[in-house]
Amino acid sequence: MKIETKFIGEVTITKEDVITFEKGLPAFEDETEFAIVPFAEGAPFYILQSTKTVQTAFIIVNPFHFFSDYSVKLSDSTIEKLHIEKEADVAIYTIVTVKEPFANSTVNLQGPIVINTAKNLGKQFVMVESDYETKQKLIQTAAAKVGEGK
Repeated sequence: MKIETKFIGEVTITKEDVITFEKGLPAFEDETEFAIVPFAEGAPFYILQSTKTVQTAFIIVNPFHFFSDYSVKLSDSTIEKLHIEKEADVAIYTIVTVKEPFANSTVNLQGPIVINTAKNLGKQFVMVESDYETKQKLIQTAAAKVGEGK
C-alpha cells in the first residue's frame, strides 16, 4: 500500500511493515499504526510515520550508532505487552529533535521506542530510573568529550 510521509513524500509499504502501538505514543494515543521508512539511502536516520496521519511522523535513529555505551533494561511488563520471546527480535530507536544548526539536535535517550520485530508491536518505553536525558545532544564533538575529561 502507499502512504504519504511528512518528510519524503509517498512511499510504498507492505502490511508486514506496519507496526502496531496498542496505546499509541505519548500525546499521540490515537495513532496506533506506524511504519519505519528510511530517511535517505545510507543515512542513519529513519522516519517513524503514522499510516493514518501524514503530519504525525518522527525522525528516529538507532542510538547504539551514536552512543556505544547506551543500554536499555526493559521492564517485565513491557516484555509481556510486546510479547518479546528473544532479544534478537527487539529493535531500539530513539526520537530525534532536529534543530538549527543540526549540530544542536537532540535525542531522547530516556524514552526509547521498543519494537518487537517478530510480531510488529511497538511501545515507547520510559526509563524512569536512569541517568539518560530526554534532550541529549546527538552529535558529540571530540572537543566536547575532551572538555568533559572523557
